[in-house]
Amino acid sequence: MSEDDPVIQARGLEKRFGPVPALRSLNLDVPRGASLAVLGPNGAGKSTLLRLLAGLTQPSAGALRVGEPSASRVERRRRVGLIAHATFLYPALTARENLVLAGRLHGLAEPIQRADRLLEELELVGVAQQRAGTFSRGMAQRLAIARALVHDPPVLLLDEPFTGLDPRAAERLAERLADVRSSATTAVLVTHDLGRAAELSDAGLVLVAGCARPLPSAAMASPQALAASYRETVSELEATATGRAA
Repeated sequence: MSEDDPVIQARGLEKRFGPVPALRSLNLDVPRGASLAVLGPNGAGKSTLLRLLAGLTQPSAGALRVGEPSASRVERRRRVGLIAHATFLYPALTARENLVLAGRLHGLAEPIQRADRLLEELELVGVAQQRAGTFSRGMAQRLAIARALVHDPPVLLLDEPFTGLDPRAAERLAERLADVRSSATTAVLVTHDLGRAAELSDAGLVLVAGCARPLPSAAMASPQALAASYRETVSELEATATGRAA
């Protein structure tokens, strides 16, 4: 794969649950180092798309590539960091043990040192020896963020990552994602927060009832521009969905 090839590429991607389509014929190219915001109302198919990109579920139709075409499914999943609604934490392990285990699973040479750095960055040193099952929702989310970043993944997938975070933690995460945006990491951010989407993303994609439409580049210039373009696109896609149902 050359440097100019997209890191994420989908052609005619579909996902159905029985007769119900969650994604309809999605075409997508995300270049290396780009940050894509995926927007849309509840039930639009956003989380389904992220699960497909993470390799947690398989398409019903179409083609999907994340990373090198020749990589195995296991290798592709190791190149991805995922922050999802589920934290993927082991409640009986301490915060530090969760990160060390994740680092070892990803084959890090120094998982303990990496875990300790992330605990410090995310201000979790004080609870490093506490079991994750005792954490509040916000603390568990911060630890889940650290777990997703433990192996410095070249592809980062985020599903409403600010959920449960207090204002300070949210700002620290936004700063970290801004650093990610300036690196070679490719990021896909699912969010309802249009302000954060405009701040942290280069491009936008709107999903409504499984149908996708990219936003014009000018829409990402400001939260106001994004809000106006988002409303217009949702309205158009809803009208299309209504016509299809009729």
